[in-house]
Amino acid sequence: MTAGDFMPLDGWDHIELWVGNAKQAAYFYEHAFGFRRIAYAGPETGVRDRASYVLEQGDVRFVLSSGLRRESPVGEFACLHGDGVKDIALRVPDARAAYREAVQRGARGVAEPHWSEDEHGRVELASIATYGDVVHTFVNRGEYEGVYLPGYVAQSSNGADGGVGLVTIDHVVGNVELGRMEHWVDFYERVFGMTEMIHFSDEDISTEYSALMSKVMTDGQGKIKFPINEPAEGKRKSQIEEYLEYNHGPGVQHIALTTENIVETVEALQRRGVIFLNTPEAYYEEVPERVGEIAESYEDLRRLRILADRDDDGYLLQIFTKTAQDRPTLFFEVIERHGARGFGDGNFKALFEAIEREQALRGNL
Repeated sequence: MTAGDFMPLDGWDHIELWVGNAKQAAYFYEHAFGFRRIAYAGPETGVRDRASYVLEQGDVRFVLSSGLRRESPVGEFACLHGDGVKDIALRVPDARAAYREAVQRGARGVAEPHWSEDEHGRVELASIATYGDVVHTFVNRGEYEGVYLPGYVAQSSNGADGGVGLVTIDHVVGNVELGRMEHWVDFYERVFGMTEMIHFSDEDISTEYSALMSKVMTDGQGKIKFPINEPAEGKRKSQIEEYLEYNHGPGVQHIALTTENIVETVEALQRRGVIFLNTPEAYYEEVPERVGEIAESYEDLRRLRILADRDDDGYLLQIFTKTAQDRPTLFFEVIERHGARGFGDGNFKALFEAIEREQALRGNL
């Protein structure tokens, strides 16, 4: 028995974003990121207060929901935070047991365990609160054969889309206020039995102007990884402070999605109009010596502005999109791992300087 056995996690179930206009957001994720629409719930299916579109690519499932009335909690969330992540849902063998363990260990319950059923079977759901307005829903779908959840009807995208090669969720990063990182590290240790995988100090993650601190929490099997960032003292406003200001509090900073061929994936995303952060030419002069031999061409990495890094277990390739909406809040990472378990420590400076250039354009540095 390991310490984490009280909270077995089978993996990611879905990530739900609450947005201002789910119909348009779904179109964006379908056409820009290559997701396929698989299900829908809304007034036509008997849901009165919201519309939700379910999108999939590989093992990644996004749900996009928007409120239909002024008093809708979905609409209030989108008004306060902008388009952002509301629910990081985790698949479990027993949602009631997961909820009970979490609440006994100090988590705040949001939705008590309950079964939802239709002609395709039943799903057990329960939710707890985490940082900001974000929740974790425990999903037990062992007795369900339907397309997503009861209440949703199958729906297909206009035309077949083979996707861009996104395979799974790698990690989901949270930004929290100064001095609150340790609180949430303790939360994931206590409530989920997670362990601290990596710790980055403000010396590790800093530029001339700003710094942040980060700790990465992971479950026993390494399936679920939750980095948590907080700002550190710097000469100017850090990217985390800018996020907290525009998000009006803590929330999900970025979602990292894996690919097995980052060159092809990034080329496909660029053709579809996805805009990535730019990396200066100087970075590519020193990266081959720092990272060493890789299967890919450094010329391709340079052309597409993909970052590379190596740790004791192997190497990784990664690239970050600009923000997915007008507020400088949620963005995405595309990552390809070749054994490496880290998060691109050697790229932090290049990445943060790229983010600061965007901040400066917004007048927020």
